[in-house]
Amino acid sequence: MCGAPDQAVALPPGTDLTKETVLTGRVLAEGQPVGGAFVRLLDASGEFTAEVVASASGSFRFFAAPGTWTLRALSRSGNGETVISADGPGLHQAEVAVA
Repeated sequence: MCGAPDQAVALPPGTDLTKETVLTGRVLAEGQPVGGAFVRLLDASGEFTAEVVASASGSFRFFAAPGTWTLRALSRSGNGETVISADGPGLHQAEVAVA
């Protein structure tokens, strides 16, 4: 079993969205959540930075620095990616469609 935190639960206590950049979202296939997808965070140059496993509801979360990021999802339902721009601290949301 993976030691990653449950991606579907609320942000950890003490998370200060005025200082921290949080990338969050869901993995979807034809509008339905895809649980168990591997979601990779790639920096602006395409380098691998981190990976989490999406929750049963397809939810994922990364704590990152402001900037432009690629979210790449790999699952049995297919693969997909989207680009997200986090211009500063706060909660930044995106959906990753897989096919």
